[in-house]
Amino acid sequence: MAFTTVPFAAGSPVGRYSVDVAHERTGSGEPLVLLHGIGHHRQAWDPVLRILAAERDVIAVDLPGFGASPALPYGLTPDLRTTVGVLGSLFDALGVVRPHVAGNSLGGLLALELGRRRMVRSVTALSPGGFWTRGERRYAFGVLRAMRGAALAMPMPLVEGLSRSVPGRAVLTSTIYARPGRRSPDAVVSETVALREATGFRRTLDAGLTVAFTDDVPDMPVTIAWGTEDRLLPRRQGVRAKRLIPGARLVRLPGCGHVPMSDDPAAVARVILDTSR
Repeated sequence: MAFTTVPFAAGSPVGRYSVDVAHERTGSGEPLVLLHGIGHHRQAWDPVLRILAAERDVIAVDLPGFGASPALPYGLTPDLRTTVGVLGSLFDALGVVRPHVAGNSLGGLLALELGRRRMVRSVTALSPGGFWTRGERRYAFGVLRAMRGAALAMPMPLVEGLSRSVPGRAVLTSTIYARPGRRSPDAVVSETVALREATGFRRTLDAGLTVAFTDDVPDMPVTIAWGTEDRLLPRRQGVRAKRLIPGARLVRLPGCGHVPMSDDPAAVARVILDTSR
C-alpha cells in the first residue's frame, strides 16, 4: 500500500492554486476512490480496504484540511463546488478517468455531487449529508462541534487510557459507531487526534450551513446506504434521498452506526462492490 501526498494545480471560482492531497493506493482493477467524513481521515476505511483491494484499484483520500492533507490555501472556501473541483484535479493528477466513488457522511455528499456532475462511474453514499431538515442539521452540527471540543480539551493520557477498554472506547466514539468495541485502541487514539488536529474542520462545517442536496443523479449506478443505529444523521434521511434520487438503491445496514465501515466491514464492502460492478 502506497501513501503519498500529491501536489497539483486546482481550479476554483477565484483562480488556480497549488493543492496537496494525501492518499493511499492499493489493489488492482477499476479505480475506486474513498472519501471520509468531516473530522475523520482516510484510515476510517481501513476495515474494508483489504476486501475492496482484492477487486479494485483503491484510492483512500484525506480530504483537504483533514488527516495528512493540509487545508486549502487562503482564499479557497472548502465548499461543495471547490472541494469537488479539487477532487477532479486529483483524478487528473493520478491519471484516473471517471473512477467509482464511495463516501461516508461529508464524503457521501461529495460522492453524490461528483455523480451529479458525471465525474464518476458509480456512487456509493453511506449516510450522506445534505438530506437533513434545518433542525436535523442544527443537531448534527452541534454534536460535531461538541465532539471536536471534547477532542481538543482531553489530554492525551486520558484519551490513551480510555482507548484501552471497551467502555472507554464507547465514551470516545459511540456517537459515530454502533459497535465501538470493534475499534482497536490505536485506531481510536488516531481518529481522536485526527479530529483535534483537523485544520479544515471549522471552515468546512461553516461551508455546510446552507448545503442541501436537491438534485437527481440519473443514468448511473447509485446506492445510498444507512446504518439502522445512526445517531448523527437519522436513517429517515435516506428515505428523503431516495425520493430525490429515485433510481438509487436504498440499503439498510442493520446494527451499524454513522460510520459503518468498522461496525460491519463485510456488509459495507459488499454494498460498495455491488454498486461498482
